[in-house]
Amino acid sequence: MGELSIERDEVFRIRTERVPGLLAKALAAAGEHGANIGEIETVHIGADHNIREVAIIAPDDESLRLIADAMARIEGVELLPGQVDKVWEQHKDGKIRIVPNATVRTLQDIREVYTPGVARVVSALVDDPSLAQDLTWKGNTIAVVTNGSRVLGLGDVGPLASLPVMEGKALFYAEMVDVNAVPLVVEATDPDELVGVIQRIADGFGGIHLEDIATPGVYEVERRLEADLPIPVFHDDQHGTAVVVAAAIISATRRTGQDIESLTFGQVGLGAAGSAIAGLASGLGFRRVLAFDPFQGGVDRLHEVADPAAEIDASTSEAQFDRVIAEADVLVLTTGRAGLLEPSRVKEGQIIMALTNPLPEITPNQAREAGAAVAADGSIVNNVLSFPGIFRGALDARATSVTLKMKRAAAFALAEATPEGELLPEPLDASVHHAVAAAVASAWTDSA
Repeated sequence: MGELSIERDEVFRIRTERVPGLLAKALAAAGEHGANIGEIETVHIGADHNIREVAIIAPDDESLRLIADAMARIEGVELLPGQVDKVWEQHKDGKIRIVPNATVRTLQDIREVYTPGVARVVSALVDDPSLAQDLTWKGNTIAVVTNGSRVLGLGDVGPLASLPVMEGKALFYAEMVDVNAVPLVVEATDPDELVGVIQRIADGFGGIHLEDIATPGVYEVERRLEADLPIPVFHDDQHGTAVVVAAAIISATRRTGQDIESLTFGQVGLGAAGSAIAGLASGLGFRRVLAFDPFQGGVDRLHEVADPAAEIDASTSEAQFDRVIAEADVLVLTTGRAGLLEPSRVKEGQIIMALTNPLPEITPNQAREAGAAVAADGSIVNNVLSFPGIFRGALDARATSVTLKMKRAAAFALAEATPEGELLPEPLDASVHHAVAAAVASAWTDSA
């Protein structure tokens, strides 16, 4: 854990003499030490100097120190006190809070929101539990649940350390689609125990968002909750990823002017994300779906999540690996093996998404130079494009599950919202999330 390199976002206050090119020299010093530049804000323009606050995105702490030293050596450049660790600032006191939805100003208000008035509502729920959708926060609230067993690239960090990630998910729900999301971190490594906890708290929520739970245990947790609970259950690491990748695939085929119905889809690697991607792709209309994984468990998992009507050709044989690489018009790789795909094996006009982070199976530049029509890596996959709209739509439709049809509708909605020349839309555009929500709600209603 301590050896993992984590990017650092730090705001430098840079004072430069009013000499053209000085700021550029300071920024170049950052680049020489592997940093990217974020936002730049001018806070002072004077007769002889300027002051700017510059967000430096450095690879690690040591790079940050070297950048500061390099800038300080530039004549006419001064680093002022007051550097700000933006990540720490954003997390101070947590990223979310609960705010009232009712107003209490008078004694009459107390009678209405609490005793004796609330007893009428309680009695009504005893007689008709479905009224909770309208008379409590249940109809607009989900639980974001984890046991912290597989968080980001950090592994098993435990429940408490995973709380900032769950808060982040809850923040996006609130900001993008006005859904209440409550982070729940649970000390439970055994799937039976985790399922039991979620089942016991589920009555208070309109949906369950599973996050950062290690495989294969999460498969059992998801499967049992979907069978037992009358509310949507959605594992974002699998299905959120799949929806975003599917949207990028749809956009890529539109860019190349190809019909999905005439293409063969190939998936290499059937872990949590890979099996979900191939499963969703099986319902997009591809002529054939081919898949390879070295383990039978991955192949079995694909058949569990695939469109029942689709014909899936998946196996563990090395011959199947070669076949998928050679025959797929759209090739997705999620193997965890950097550099796995040699450029010489790229097929002319192929669409390739090599999604292993931080180093992909083949870089986009290598793939394009070898003849790929479209190539992308894992940096395109941002799950925030999928989960807010999917749950907003599910809650609006009062859905009892998140179906393959709903996930497919979400992918096409994202593709429709994608600007020309891009593979995916801007995640901070709220209209994108509401378009996804509308498509998802419609998909549930149409199939109900």
